[in-house]
Amino acid sequence: MDKFEQMMKDVKSASPAELKADMEKYKGMCTCPRCPTYTTCAKNAQELLFCLVGKSFMCISEQKICKCPTCPLTPEFGLKSNSFCMKGAEKAQRYEHALWGTKIP
Repeated sequence: MDKFEQMMKDVKSASPAELKADMEKYKGMCTCPRCPTYTTCAKNAQELLFCLVGKSFMCISEQKICKCPTCPLTPEFGLKSNSFCMKGAEKAQRYEHALWGTKIP
């Protein structure tokens, strides 16, 4: 089991208060707003943590540069994917690759 899988397992046993505190901590570490792909619309919608919550709902439609690999959350969570704002959360991307039998780039 890798770091991300262990984190997902741990989330299941966390209380709502613990999850809320963790999310606030992670929001403070999130570098999405400093990425060239991040838009004013995403800022106004307070979209963050695409790696956990999934792709931008309607605000990001063009990827300029992906800074996900340099985000401090990447090693913290053991992320293997990137372009979360466009492609979806780590969990979703892993599922898709497993489904199609492809490897995460």
